[in-house]
Amino acid sequence: MADEKPKYTRYRSRPKLFGKRSDGARDGLDDLRGGHPRPDGGGKRRLSERFTFWRVLGYIGLAAVGWILLSLLLFLVSAQVQRQKVNDAAGSTLNDSGFPLSSPNTILVLGSDARQKGTKEPGANVGGPSRSDTILLMRVGGGRSARLSIPRDTFAEIPGHGTDKINAAYAYGGPGLAIKTVEGYLGIEINHLVEVNFANFPAFIDSLGGIDYTGGCVISRINGGSRNGGFTLRLRPGKNHLDGEQALALARTRKNECNPAENDLTRARRQQKILGAIKGRLLHPVTFLRLPLVSWQAPKAIRSDMAGPDLLGLFGAIATGGSPSTRVLKGEPQGNGLRVSDAVKRREVRRFLKG
Repeated sequence: MADEKPKYTRYRSRPKLFGKRSDGARDGLDDLRGGHPRPDGGGKRRLSERFTFWRVLGYIGLAAVGWILLSLLLFLVSAQVQRQKVNDAAGSTLNDSGFPLSSPNTILVLGSDARQKGTKEPGANVGGPSRSDTILLMRVGGGRSARLSIPRDTFAEIPGHGTDKINAAYAYGGPGLAIKTVEGYLGIEINHLVEVNFANFPAFIDSLGGIDYTGGCVISRINGGSRNGGFTLRLRPGKNHLDGEQALALARTRKNECNPAENDLTRARRQQKILGAIKGRLLHPVTFLRLPLVSWQAPKAIRSDMAGPDLLGLFGAIATGGSPSTRVLKGEPQGNGLRVSDAVKRREVRRFLKG
């Protein structure tokens, strides 16, 4: 029996309460040391395990999603507030259509010549009924993308008022009569209305960080020019970076001292360049950092019958629909206005609807 080996009882320790095994995590001895890691680089390994590439990428993704959701909420709230300012009579004249992002829609964009009291700008309307200074049709959604500009001096039949310049319809009966006049003149249905709010337009441009505009020399004096309390715009030929006030002045410019021969057709083409510059800025990566501010200011720059989701769909359709050249409804001079033949109207409408 002397050769019989003694029996040993094996005892296993319980799982450690503070951490894992010796894989770099803190063990019980570390806790006795006051939380200080062992001098074997374990603390560094823990830091690298917590902040791996994919984990950091996930945090960035969550932050980006939150940024987008915040911007979306601000856009919807702002759009709903602006929608309540649209004339009810205008909304009743519009024709129902599908969601602007997925279904073809015809949008009438109007900009009036109303100015603030005290303006000295030649030809500007102050106090009385304003005329639609800009008349633009946009075909967007469902893969369609087209634009057709109607010169404000074009003669048209205005319901209840006879033949007059087409921009007078807005003065006679507001956006509702303007919609009926354009529909009757071109024989098309209009689905939505967008009125440019010039008072808030500069703030929207500034929220984008300004826009880049490329064109010829421009010298114009808005509201009498800076010497008379207005604004003087000076642009050199080529590329210029414009802030909100400069962009608004350019869109309003009627008389360009660099080229006195310019007319309303030139002005319409210049406005289309501004729209193209805005679209380019919206798609710029830097705009993502400004997204909440842009989302809040964008609906304030316009008034529309569309609620937040539809207006968001419109912006999406514009952003993804390419950059078509703007067709201008060309007419022959007659008296102090323009007369467009029926053949020209039919041809332009066909091109517009095909988009």
